[in-house]
Amino acid sequence: MTKEHVLEAMAALSSGVRLDVYRLLVKMGSEGIVSGDIAKTLDIPLTNTSFHLKTLVQAQLAVVEQQGRFQRYRANIPQMLQVIAYLTENCCANEPGACQTMRDELPGLEKVLPHL
Repeated sequence: MTKEHVLEAMAALSSGVRLDVYRLLVKMGSEGIVSGDIAKTLDIPLTNTSFHLKTLVQAQLAVVEQQGRFQRYRANIPQMLQVIAYLTENCCANEPGACQTMRDELPGLEKVLPHL
């Protein structure tokens, strides 16, 4: 993961609409969701949805699969975890014990960020 990749991912998520779209993709899991259903669920025009999805795909935060005449989108969870790992790489000055309080306050954190 490079600094440029992280900046691109963060820029992609800096839009409230794209953040909502990404969170919906995460919620849908491996099943994914087609763009028309994203537009309906989030009550945004389909043309806007396509624009935002294109940005997420370019940032590698989402993947798209053609299914007949539909495009199914899924969150690229491994990519997001790499972004998070990059951001937290030197957490607590590389002293894992110093992060124990943080881990205790945020149940489930170790599942997402095992290196903390």
